[in-house]
Amino acid sequence: MAGEVYLVPAAETQVASVKKKMAVTTSWVSIDAKGEAAVLDVDKYAIMRRVQVHARDLRILDPMLSYPSTILGREKVIVLNLEHIKAIITADEVLLRDPFDDNVIPIVAELKRRLPQENLTCRGQGEEEEEHPGLRSGTNTGEENEFPFEFRALEVALEAICSFLDARTRELETETYPALDELTSMISSRNLDHVRKLKSAMTRLTNRVQKVRDELEQLLDDDDDMADLYLSRKLAGACSPVSGSGAPYWYPSSPTIGSKISRTSRGSAVTIQEDNDVEELEMLLEAYFTQIDSTLNKLITLREYIDDTEDYINIQLDSHRNQLIQLELFLSSGTVCLSIYSLVAAIFGMNIPYTWKEGHGYMFKWSRWELDNKEAVDILNDPPRSDEATLVRRIQSFIELQWNVKISHIHREANRVADALTHLGQSGQIGLSVMQHPPEGIQVRISSPWTCKGKKLITTLFSQCSSL
Repeated sequence: MAGEVYLVPAAETQVASVKKKMAVTTSWVSIDAKGEAAVLDVDKYAIMRRVQVHARDLRILDPMLSYPSTILGREKVIVLNLEHIKAIITADEVLLRDPFDDNVIPIVAELKRRLPQENLTCRGQGEEEEEHPGLRSGTNTGEENEFPFEFRALEVALEAICSFLDARTRELETETYPALDELTSMISSRNLDHVRKLKSAMTRLTNRVQKVRDELEQLLDDDDDMADLYLSRKLAGACSPVSGSGAPYWYPSSPTIGSKISRTSRGSAVTIQEDNDVEELEMLLEAYFTQIDSTLNKLITLREYIDDTEDYINIQLDSHRNQLIQLELFLSSGTVCLSIYSLVAAIFGMNIPYTWKEGHGYMFKWSRWELDNKEAVDILNDPPRSDEATLVRRIQSFIELQWNVKISHIHREANRVADALTHLGQSGQIGLSVMQHPPEGIQVRISSPWTCKGKKLITTLFSQCSSL
């Protein structure tokens, strides 16, 4: 029982240890100078021992960490982190991470094709024989100036990343320009959302291109950083004997520079090589810096086109907004005009004292009262007295208000004749009626015994009605 209890945890520990090791291993592909590739499933510690690189440099290649594009030159390796290209370049080997990625597979194939020295040597010999026919007969095969291995690998990586970013830029241009033209022709939510997504993609791509460009520019500005990338030269200097001057000797690595150096003077060769130590790498980096800078200029031009389109759309929106403001102003003006009319009507309808109403502040400024009671007329025309009845005092106080009242006496029969004439006018036909003699209803009232004053008043009233 005790033995069984002891063995089970041991087996489980071994399985857990195997799982842990498999969990931290990553896939690498190793490509040597002959173009032969081998897939490696190792952890980072094995890579550190294999290429003698520090953990902080290897951490740059971790896809789980967000590091910008970087080209680092160390003592024996070049650490390369360019977007999806994560590689370690030595003097005779290239280690490329994630070889089964869709974007990395073409790079592996290109490295297999271009890293072998046979293809480069044959091409370089043909070019040199064309330019200098008599030079090759006097040189040794071991002194041939070849393009270093690390630069060939670096050139493949730079060419791949520049082509990749340029292809993404062209795809973005192909999609963005028609979308902007459609937006200018018809402003809609769908078109605006489409352009917004394209602008976000352009901003992200611009940042990626800018990081690669800045890294190349930083290398070109510092000769010491470029000198650190000469791995073959440093390796040859470490293995070759020391000259009399104390400086290590290596063969020149540039065909252009090497063709100008005399093979008979080693001292002068070292001097020229030291003066032009990074010229070859500088020309290589400048070529791809120009390409990546051209890609960045395309993105900048695209951004300017987007900004111009936004300005044009804002002008259109401002124009529509101004039209709405004009309509609102027109409606507001009409409302103000109607409010003025309403204000005038409200002013005249309110019981507010005004200066132009002083002295006659009521609707009826003049009034004439005709009564058939002579005594009532005399009472109202007389000055008010304190012993008058309450009704008389109220009537007199009403007469004394701010208006003119005239009270006169007429006979009762005149009122009857006026009422009869009014009744006759309402019951008759509409229009002008001329009567030579009093109507029957009026004649009866006139034929009654009157006083002279009453008859005269009735006759005058009838004559006035007839004239009308």
